[in-house]
Amino acid sequence: MTTFEGALFWGFLVVYGIVMYVLSPRSKNANSFYKGADDQGNPVGQWSLTASIFISWIFAKSVTNAANLGAAYGVTGGLAYASYWLSIPVAGYIIYLIRTQTGARSLQDFLTSRFGRLASLAFAAAILIRLYNEVWSNTAVVGGYFGLPGEWEYYAAAMLFTVFTLAYSLKGGLRSSIFTDVIQAFVFVFFVGAVLFLIVPANDTSVLLSNGEFRLDAGFDLLLVALLQMFSYPFHDPVLTDRGFVNKEKTMLKSFVVAGLLGFVAVFIFSLVGVHARINGIDAMGNAPAAVGQSLGLAALFFMSVVMMTSAGSTLDSTFTSLAKSLAVDLPRLAQRAKDTLPSVRVGAVVMIIFAFAGNLPMFAGTDILKATTISGTMVMGLAPVFLFYGFTKWSPWSFHLSFWTGLGLGVLLAVGLIPDGWAIGDGKYAMLLGVNAYGFLICTGGFFLPLAFRRLAGRSLAAGEV
Repeated sequence: MTTFEGALFWGFLVVYGIVMYVLSPRSKNANSFYKGADDQGNPVGQWSLTASIFISWIFAKSVTNAANLGAAYGVTGGLAYASYWLSIPVAGYIIYLIRTQTGARSLQDFLTSRFGRLASLAFAAAILIRLYNEVWSNTAVVGGYFGLPGEWEYYAAAMLFTVFTLAYSLKGGLRSSIFTDVIQAFVFVFFVGAVLFLIVPANDTSVLLSNGEFRLDAGFDLLLVALLQMFSYPFHDPVLTDRGFVNKEKTMLKSFVVAGLLGFVAVFIFSLVGVHARINGIDAMGNAPAAVGQSLGLAALFFMSVVMMTSAGSTLDSTFTSLAKSLAVDLPRLAQRAKDTLPSVRVGAVVMIIFAFAGNLPMFAGTDILKATTISGTMVMGLAPVFLFYGFTKWSPWSFHLSFWTGLGLGVLLAVGLIPDGWAIGDGKYAMLLGVNAYGFLICTGGFFLPLAFRRLAGRSLAAGEV
């Protein structure tokens, strides 16, 4: 960076952090800190909740991945990644059913009532791993606009961004997170529009929107993976699901549907950044937004960095608040060591501080941010039958464990390369991922229903013996 460029980028980072801290409200009680209510106890409004869901799920790594896939496969790659956002309405509808049919106040409450305390503990472990990954995978993207991995600018920017986000998260918890999400959503939309203003006129629109092929070896296999994972992927992300319990059921459902559709459109539109790189022969180098920004000049690169900071900030503050709720509220209740009263704000603050720094350790080791989505989504495929078919059982711990642990095992085997080649569907880059998710969904579903089938058969045998 030149002196002027450094002043522009570092200056915006500092101003961004100060403005977010000044504007974010301070939580005066635990109900506000952990549940997002205002000082009078009123729940989050519908449009604030919609904006929060919309922007908090548009991770910095997500828009980067969408653009990279656009560069690799054209609009097919963009549609593949954007399809993950269709899982938001799916999650909203299932949470709506859970709340109205079971009266559960959280997913942990629901799982405990239907599948037992061990099921809730396994689920809690899965979401904590997910939240831990969210820290480094978003701060690393921001650092990439200030330097390369291994350079001090890269790590300094990522850690400074972490400190700023932590500061306003400590100030207001979930209330602060949702409030700043609204601001970040508007900033994100404005600067994405600015980026498109630079990209669209530089291309033939028909070529830009038609580049790509719907073949298994051209990104369509990843699109099918996303459509399969939409029934499991959202449930291991408390950044999303925590927001399913902060307002009335119908208000929540409307917010989830609108936010999911808006997210799908926004992510697909941003993937056109990668399609532009593909059409114009720009080497994405693993970071299509940065590569395109550099090719279009300083203004475009600055716009890209603003998009990344706002999307990363909205996700990171939500991650901190979800970690605080999971470790300070949900787990103690699960261990039966806490009553229904919320813990003090100080407990959640300590959790945030610990994970703000521990969560960045993988960034210093170096990781692949796309794997944080595709692999983790595969490992939790066993959650799909649990949430889709819970209505078939009132109490069946084995149904959860046979489904969840089977999915986790298949995900681990995929990660270490021990799945047989015959499982692959097609011959594209994601052929094995598609095969494991398709066959795995069927196997996990079979595991979920197996205890129910045994119970019914045993009941019939007992009845026949009595006769």
